[in-house]
Amino acid sequence: MLSPVDSLAPEWLVVPDDSNDLVPSVWPASAARDADGTLEIAGVSATDLAQTYGTPLLVIDEDEVRSRARAFRIAFDAAAAEQGTTAQVYYAGKAFLCTTVARWVVDEGLRVDVCTGGELEVALAAGVAPAAIGFHGNNKSVAELERAVEVGVGSIIIDSAIEIERLAAIVARTHATQRVFVRVISGVHAETHSFLATAHEDQKFGFPLADAEAAVARIRDIPGLDFAGLHCHIGSQIFGVAGFRESASRVLELHAALLEGGPVPQLNLGGGFGIAYTRVDTPEPIETLAGEIVAAVAEGCAARGIEVPALAFEPGRAIVGTAGVTLYEVGTTKDVELGSGAVRRYISVDGGMSDNARPALYGAQYSARLASRAGLGAPQLSRVVGKHCESGDIVVDHEYLPADLVPGDLLAVPSTGAYCAPLASNYNHVPRPPVVAVRDGRTQVIVRGENIADVLARDAGIVPASATRSER
Repeated sequence: MLSPVDSLAPEWLVVPDDSNDLVPSVWPASAARDADGTLEIAGVSATDLAQTYGTPLLVIDEDEVRSRARAFRIAFDAAAAEQGTTAQVYYAGKAFLCTTVARWVVDEGLRVDVCTGGELEVALAAGVAPAAIGFHGNNKSVAELERAVEVGVGSIIIDSAIEIERLAAIVARTHATQRVFVRVISGVHAETHSFLATAHEDQKFGFPLADAEAAVARIRDIPGLDFAGLHCHIGSQIFGVAGFRESASRVLELHAALLEGGPVPQLNLGGGFGIAYTRVDTPEPIETLAGEIVAAVAEGCAARGIEVPALAFEPGRAIVGTAGVTLYEVGTTKDVELGSGAVRRYISVDGGMSDNARPALYGAQYSARLASRAGLGAPQLSRVVGKHCESGDIVVDHEYLPADLVPGDLLAVPSTGAYCAPLASNYNHVPRPPVVAVRDGRTQVIVRGENIADVLARDAGIVPASATRSER
């Protein structure tokens, strides 16, 4: 029979044999504990990182990013070659983009996918070749499209009929030729949070399959637009291949029909590959995913009597997510008595929804471990919360942490490399934390943190202390 406390835990959360363990699927491969029990990432101790850069702090393991990028490229290259075609892998920059990370993934043979003018400028500032950039977005402005055409991005993924006409006017005026894809909605409902599913019919992205032929026909009539193929993305944080297989089958029906009017060189099946956030998450190895997805495309093509097109994929989270670990300092702890004699322990840290909005947005689950030492107490069911004035400011909803955890300890939350820094805010006027890369015992700031002066600098109502009364 469950104790009152354990009855508060979800079914998937088990009491660990050791509340100091580091589950390999959740942490970077370099994560370990030193002889004193302190967490190390790439040979750098959590205590040294906190003392040097403060907390909260997002730590990115460079080798983890590089090895995962390399693994995706190799896996899809091999799977495509086996089916007599080729594959391109784009890093989905929305997961986490800065110039340093962009250079890492390009070094490993990937291209870069962006979805706003700002992300485009980051990629260009990193030195990414424009031809190796794909530009997404459901509401690209005329200015953003003009910039993309001006610099010569490799592909623009068209999301609406209005965007076709915007591009038509731009290429007519500039006499440019622009390669484009048409994003379609396959109707496959990915098994993920509704906000992360992007292929169901009632949402903002892409053309319904029934409308796509007319969109492609219009593009083919426009001098200066080069139709390169179809694009489809079914969602994010997806385990397994069933959704990709069904989506590919539906899109290949359209692909085959479009071949009657001209070439359809490439099929981009997007990304959305999931990662482990907790010990019970079991994503498929990338080699398995690549082999089965590409084989499904080849089978679909064979059934329709068409050649296998060149393929493209856009992993983001699966490359950078597990590489990130966020360090916090524990500020207060509180035991809250609930009904039936249960007590929930609340552990408050010096960050929260301003540096990780995912739990509040999606109900995302995370893990946590004591980082500054080994815990000696028994595992205690805990909830890690932030410092913001919101009851929904939860960092880790359910976790077993050592009972002897106290204020001043460092807490580490793994798998925070994706969608944490990009979604960060200044809620409650909290400065955004720095991002530090680690490799071979060395550290490098790759995104500078803010201080309160940076936050206040945007407030136009602040009068400088040196101003005279008349200037005020």
